[in-house]
Amino acid sequence: MNRFIMFNDKKVDSFLFMELSDLVKTLTKDEQMELEFGYQSYLDRQHKKVVVSHFWDNRPKEQYVYGLKSDVFLRTIGNFYHTNDEHIISFLNQVKGYSIRNFAKQLFMLLEDLRLEDVCRRVRPGTKKSFIIRKQVYRHYFQTQWNVNMVKSVHTDALFNFLYLLLTAEHPEQEVFLPEPLRPALPFVEREIRNVYDAKSTDHISRIVLTVVDVLDELLDADMLNIYFHLPEYIYTDQQEDREDIRRKDPLKNHDVLDEKSKDEEIFQEVMHTWHRETSDMTNSFLQFDLEQGTQTDLLGEGVRQGEAGDQALGIVHGSSQKTTHNDYTHLEQQQYRQGLFGRSEYEYGKENRYAKPIFVDASPPTVQQMRQYERDREAIRPYQKKLTQTIEKVLEHKKIHPRTDLHAGRLNKKLLRFFIEAHPRLFYKKHETSPLLDAVFVLLVDCSASMYDKMEETKRGIVLFHESLRALRVPHKIVGFWEDTNEATPSYQPNYFQTVIDFDASLKKGRGAEIMQLEPQEDNRDGLAIRLMTEELQKRNEKQKFLLVFSDGEPAAFGYDQNGIVDTHEAVTEARKLGIEVVNVFLANGMITESQQKTIENIYGHYHVIVPNVEQLPTFLAPLLKKLLLYKL
Repeated sequence: MNRFIMFNDKKVDSFLFMELSDLVKTLTKDEQMELEFGYQSYLDRQHKKVVVSHFWDNRPKEQYVYGLKSDVFLRTIGNFYHTNDEHIISFLNQVKGYSIRNFAKQLFMLLEDLRLEDVCRRVRPGTKKSFIIRKQVYRHYFQTQWNVNMVKSVHTDALFNFLYLLLTAEHPEQEVFLPEPLRPALPFVEREIRNVYDAKSTDHISRIVLTVVDVLDELLDADMLNIYFHLPEYIYTDQQEDREDIRRKDPLKNHDVLDEKSKDEEIFQEVMHTWHRETSDMTNSFLQFDLEQGTQTDLLGEGVRQGEAGDQALGIVHGSSQKTTHNDYTHLEQQQYRQGLFGRSEYEYGKENRYAKPIFVDASPPTVQQMRQYERDREAIRPYQKKLTQTIEKVLEHKKIHPRTDLHAGRLNKKLLRFFIEAHPRLFYKKHETSPLLDAVFVLLVDCSASMYDKMEETKRGIVLFHESLRALRVPHKIVGFWEDTNEATPSYQPNYFQTVIDFDASLKKGRGAEIMQLEPQEDNRDGLAIRLMTEELQKRNEKQKFLLVFSDGEPAAFGYDQNGIVDTHEAVTEARKLGIEVVNVFLANGMITESQQKTIENIYGHYHVIVPNVEQLPTFLAPLLKKLLLYKL
């Protein structure tokens, strides 16, 4: 289906995405750190993610790759190790009183990035090329922005553009025509921001920015309109709130302090009854703790330990505890719960599928109409199936009767003249062996997403060709349709249905196959999960050759699967191939195949894919494919 207008149709280069993800994990030495694409680049330490900017999209390949790498270097080598979050929080609190807060925050990020560039080049000299390209692209961009902002009289943005050009210039910059009130302050601003070259910490950058903003706040009429550098204020606000949550916010009703002399006074003990479920007799008084009133004392515990459920009842007991010598099982219950969600560990089918629940559906008994349609499709593909079967049987017979002579090892031949006249003689032969058998097994995954509505009928005809040919050759196989229910999907629950229309046991039985007609277009498709599940099925088989064929018409699309679906599917394919399973994609097009579609398929499956430009030609493409797979390594 041709789309007239495509919004946000950016395809993710899965190989580059995984390369950058591995780079993030390696440089931060944190396996939980993730990579994401965003409007601007920043480090989210709290949620363990590095965001690289879309600023580099639609640029030449070299600029695109090295630009993204420079973002990764700045956030991992730079911010992760050399940026102090406490100083950023302090800076954000101090700029709240200025009218040009946006300018102040972006200037802070600009100077901090320039400081961290020097750190990255010093720590990792191999990053120099990335920063050279980054500087060239940004200088051209800011030069263009300065011209535009000057024409539009957006003076605050123009001043920011000029400051970047000034700090990255290799020769003195040209004179800038700014409004009259700003001109006297410009020499002071230039002198102050050049101190970035001597800055050694985030706190030093903060002092430079506050000094500049304190002067410009009275001279600039408006704050910046555009966003060139992003300071994720919400991240540091959350960190500050988390720290404040553990402190007392409400005042005590009384502020009296226990007198030192009162420690020697006579103490009277009084029994205070408490109640719990094991108490047999309830009394009229219960032990109650009121946090709003009490007397302040100097009795402070010297030890710290992890809180427990019984701490409320023991809150008045003063003492200390030490680390136990036994194992810590505090997280065992939670771990068992996660493993028991669907009977397996949380990330067994990939992190992107941690909330996906597989639901297996068996095929119903075929109706009369489905049986008639199956007979019509079988008659339509019979010429292809007959020719394919005969070709493979001839190859097998040829291997049976073909003499195996002129070998480097085996039984010695009687004709030894070659030993004297040839440099590398083949003097051996082997006895004839029995006809080789097809020791193979197939799983056919059929994409049942909604986009298959105009291709499903022809796809089922191709599936019939596979089923009839494999059954004639006595090759076991399984045919499964998969889809995700969009209406029931939530952020924590995504039901994925797998409809088995032909199982291994029934694949070789005569009279089976009409169930294939029950495959129908449904909702979304989560390909990575489906490939991993079918990989498990093939691992249980004992056949020598194992093949997984995926019939689809495009990239994966499911709930929360839009950005990382291609990468997750590629990882599933790679995992299956490492286990000795050959994964092949049959891409079903409907006329024109765009370059982005072909690139997407190559990113997921590599060279192991077959592109069918017109679904009506599917049997013509499938027959040679099946022949090649069956005779593979035979």
